Amino acid sequence: MGDKKKKAQMFVKLVSAAGTGFFYVKRKPRQFTEKLEFRKFDPRVNRHVLFTEAKMKTVVSTKAVEPGKYFPLSALDRHMENNHIRLVCYYQYSGEAVELGEVTKKLRHSLSEMLTHFPIVSGRLTRDERGHWKIKCNDAGVRVVEAKAKGSVEGWLANLDREKELQLVHWEDMFHKPYYWSTFYVQLTEFEEGGLAIGLSCGHLLADSTSATSFMKAWADISMANKMVTPPLFHPLLLTRQGITNPNHHPHMELIHHYKSSIQKPISLKEARYTTISMGFSAHMVQACMSAAQTNSPITPFAALAALFWVSLSKVKKGLRNGLVDMSICLDMRKVLGIDVAFFGNCMVYNKVHAVEGDTNNFTFPQAVRAISHVVAKMDSERVMDLIDWLENEGVNSPTMMNNHDLVCASLESVDPYLAVFQDGFKPIHVSCYVEPVLGEGQVLILPGPPGEGPLSRVAMVTLREEEAIKLCEDELISQFSPTTMMKCQ
Repeated sequence: MGDKKKKAQMFVKLVSAAGTGFFYVKRKPRQFTEKLEFRKFDPRVNRHVLFTEAKMKTVVSTKAVEPGKYFPLSALDRHMENNHIRLVCYYQYSGEAVELGEVTKKLRHSLSEMLTHFPIVSGRLTRDERGHWKIKCNDAGVRVVEAKAKGSVEGWLANLDREKELQLVHWEDMFHKPYYWSTFYVQLTEFEEGGLAIGLSCGHLLADSTSATSFMKAWADISMANKMVTPPLFHPLLLTRQGITNPNHHPHMELIHHYKSSIQKPISLKEARYTTISMGFSAHMVQACMSAAQTNSPITPFAALAALFWVSLSKVKKGLRNGLVDMSICLDMRKVLGIDVAFFGNCMVYNKVHAVEGDTNNFTFPQAVRAISHVVAKMDSERVMDLIDWLENEGVNSPTMMNNHDLVCASLESVDPYLAVFQDGFKPIHVSCYVEPVLGEGQVLILPGPPGEGPLSRVAMVTLREEEAIKLCEDELISQFSPTTMMKCQ
């Protein structure tokens, strides 16, 4: 009798709508077809939120992986263990109406085809003899969540905020059993009145934002033409310099000092409620921002926008004459190291920005641009290789959070996410990215702008404490460039 009662029920997962990855498991009668919804307590946001039933499947590759295959992780990989990435791409259908469920079925099939080229994505974590993480390529699969949302994708985007958007990208933290934990999650959310959102989340231990975006692009290529335009490159990150045999080599210490100080600082666990705002800058706006830098030297859109937010956020946080907040920048080093953009792993490197001229209490926007450009210029292959050697050879086994204290401004411009076209008439209309968790002074992510806005167009996703985000939206310096608000405060 007891066995029959158990068979009549099944366990389902109820996932927090706050996007924290926290979940409950509950019994549900098998004959009950409606999705369960409850308001329950989420300890990660310290309040009651809506928990909804998540329909989760595991997608594996169509071809078996070679038995006994492992993939080592680099020092840069291991250093990012405490962070994860969330990417959300919105799609609008054009042409004939699409039946709900039809698109997700095709996407699951193409994902399975694509995973044959990404064996580490469908693998699981284990430890090597030194206690370092490595990937066992056992084709355990990628977890896929399927969901439905009311309304249309356009209506959703018209009233977008951080908490709402994080409902579209499932994530689960690794707890006690890493061997069973999926390092990548995909969420497919169909809108009842048209449109689709694809949410991709992954541990930063395996991939940076460039790799995550390339993963989406490869998936789209397989769906579109059953062939990847840029196949991924899996190889250990180069750890030694070719041609250097000098035992008396003296390493450059700027990057090393920055990482060492971050490792030595305790991770801040102060409770603060963060929100994310998203601002779109057209090519014309970015060009105006670059011109306002008043410099004869060439500058990049990233340097101009990073300086803009550095100065504006310093005013928001400290007032007009109290100096600049501490800031770090984060850049993709593939090009600097001579590594192909298809390299799959971590190549993002952080560095501290220091004022190089003038009174920091009266630091101007042009001075901020020059300070950032100066730091970017010094992040060359020699210094980056010195950092990688130090992380590897010093046995740094304590991953930290590089966004733990400073304001962090990161360039996510290496791969255009709007190139992830899954089929004709099925192109991304909006893309968001998160590097979580956000601590300290906050985070600014600079992404490519949507198609039609020009090659210089950019989107800035700014995550701050709520009261600071409200003030930033009213900042006079930023308002001069008339950005489009794409995501508002909650």
